Amino acid sequence: MSAANAAYGQGRHAETEALCRQILNELPEHFSALHLLGLCAFSGQRFEAARQAFSQAVAVDPRSAQALSDLGATHFALGQYEEARASLQKAIGLKPNFPMALANLGNALLHLNRVAEAIETYDRAIKLKPDYVDALCNRGLAELALQQFDRARQSFDRTLLFQPRHVEALVGKGLVNIQLKNYDEAKSALEAALALRPGSAKILANRGRVNLELSRLEQAAADFDAALALSPRLEVALEGKAQVALSKGNTAQAMLACTTLLEENPGSAVAMALLSACLANQGEIASAVELLDAAIAIAPDASLIGRKIFFLDYLGEADFAVQQAARKQWWDVIGVRLPQRQLAPRQLDPDRRIVIGYVAAEFWYHSAAFTLLPVLSHHDHAKFEIICYSCAQVRDEMTAKFQSLADVWVEAGQLSDDQLADRIQADKVDILVDVSGHTTGNRLHVFARKPAPIQVSGFGHATGTGLQTMDYVLADPVFIPQSARHLLAEKVHDLPCLITIDPILDVPPSELPMLRNGYVTFGVFNRIYKISDEAIRVWSRIMRDVPGSRIIVKHTLLDDPLVRDGLVARFAAQGIAEANVTCLGSSPRHEHLRAFSQIDISLDTFPQNGGISTWESLYAGVPVVAKLGNGASSRAGGSIVAAAGLGEWVADDDDGYAAIACKYAAQPEYLAKLRADLPARIAASAAGNVEHYAREVEAAYRKFWRDYCAATAAGGDVP
Repeated sequence: MSAANAAYGQGRHAETEALCRQILNELPEHFSALHLLGLCAFSGQRFEAARQAFSQAVAVDPRSAQALSDLGATHFALGQYEEARASLQKAIGLKPNFPMALANLGNALLHLNRVAEAIETYDRAIKLKPDYVDALCNRGLAELALQQFDRARQSFDRTLLFQPRHVEALVGKGLVNIQLKNYDEAKSALEAALALRPGSAKILANRGRVNLELSRLEQAAADFDAALALSPRLEVALEGKAQVALSKGNTAQAMLACTTLLEENPGSAVAMALLSACLANQGEIASAVELLDAAIAIAPDASLIGRKIFFLDYLGEADFAVQQAARKQWWDVIGVRLPQRQLAPRQLDPDRRIVIGYVAAEFWYHSAAFTLLPVLSHHDHAKFEIICYSCAQVRDEMTAKFQSLADVWVEAGQLSDDQLADRIQADKVDILVDVSGHTTGNRLHVFARKPAPIQVSGFGHATGTGLQTMDYVLADPVFIPQSARHLLAEKVHDLPCLITIDPILDVPPSELPMLRNGYVTFGVFNRIYKISDEAIRVWSRIMRDVPGSRIIVKHTLLDDPLVRDGLVARFAAQGIAEANVTCLGSSPRHEHLRAFSQIDISLDTFPQNGGISTWESLYAGVPVVAKLGNGASSRAGGSIVAAAGLGEWVADDDDGYAAIACKYAAQPEYLAKLRADLPARIAASAAGNVEHYAREVEAAYRKFWRDYCAATAAGGDVP
């Protein structure tokens, strides 16, 4: 036995095993030989052999805490987490102050998803051995799983204080900083880990996540591809590859990554969510929502519920009740758990300068930015202090324009929800405005904390948030009719139109195309996933009723052959010849606007209508046929068209929609005159006169503030 121990100590495991077997041939229940045989097998990663040896050792001496601990570690290595937990708890029962057994028990509990118990167990191990780096690091991972990000960061930092080259702690530090939006710090930690372990697919994939968050798509793609070359079925890399492919408009590649993900892990909620986006890109909204429901059942995550809310706006059957129920689900699952802030008393002067805070992920070349820009451009800074909290990673010329219009500009993209709420409170914001709704990059978790006394949703995705902490939503009587308002969490305040944009003055007037072509050209310049099967049926019916007519569909995703071919096939299924459908892809905005010169009449998408595209068409002199649906998202087009003075172009149903298109397609003289007159008509309207529109927004803010002052002074709630 002495010779066997010496050989083991010097790493001569084969010799150690031979000596142990000689002993066991003579004495089959020799505890030390069985235990040492198990240690040799464990060192050689022959875990089943190790389990057998340790089990026999424990049978010989059931009170050996060390053997029970080693048996637990072996069960863990075999993925037998419940058996590991049982053995380790027995070991700790025999020897309560056993740091290694406690740390290993923490690992088993973590894998059994008993995360809080795992943290408590790690704490016991660390109390006995304060420099126990593996316990410190794994506690950080457990805290990360519970979204205790600041505590997790402290655990990783303490690990690295004792062992600066601890790879798992460096990775953990990277992961926690991704969650805290400290992307530069995350990247530094991951690159330090990569320098120590260059061939790690996991580290490469997580660096890819950082690059993706920073919108560095090419670098992200390179990291994910490198990770997949090392580990072809690594989930985090496949997820990242799908996200990059979606961002770059390569739906087929995204679907391939999602399919591989689901083969590897059929219960992956992330894979289901990404696949739902692929389906939505192809107009298969019902299937996308169905997949999201399956994902939410597995992981009721805020981003998944938010994505469902976004997609429901594209589903014809989803009326106001269905849409608002999904928003209520977000509040019931996510919002209600977030602690609301205690606010400092305000100076209740109804006429004082009001501090307005705009929270947006869209302060860049984004459709929502076009709706907000005219309001910020015309704010009266003597009466309103304007603070912009920019939550986007993207910066461009439009960002600079917004920054010049703000009294205070805050880069909030890398602030955690609590940090942003703290900053809003410190800035003493009176009215906090949400621009993003449930779209990508939103900060509704901040609004759920109620860091300002009055909170408003508007401009970007003003279809209601479902948050009990949101006081108002800016809309109009067409967009959200009186009959539906009781369903919203917010009180609806009417503007001349739900959105406006700055006048488009740099597009020269164009001749009516049908006068030179001899046929009518309809146009749809909208997102592809807004194009429902119902819309294609109605458009095809119109084209059949207007002999010789053509249609031009334009959107960035039409650069993707899969999406383009799929769209043309959907028209072909309705009897429309491929030659009569023209698909145009991405282009600079001035070229995009000039493309309206090829269109006689624009056809609004439904159930999800156009917004900015509707205004752009009208400013180009091209009228838009719109239809009022049974949800907010299906009434935006009608709202804008009516606000521009073209109420006769708004239908209540499919038949009316088709009738309007066919009627005016037969009136070239009327269309030619309207084409010339439309920009002036828009400028004369309350919705198109942007300075007037901004005054209406400011009047709304002043009313909200006065009502708040009156209610607070009276000791009641805000009405």
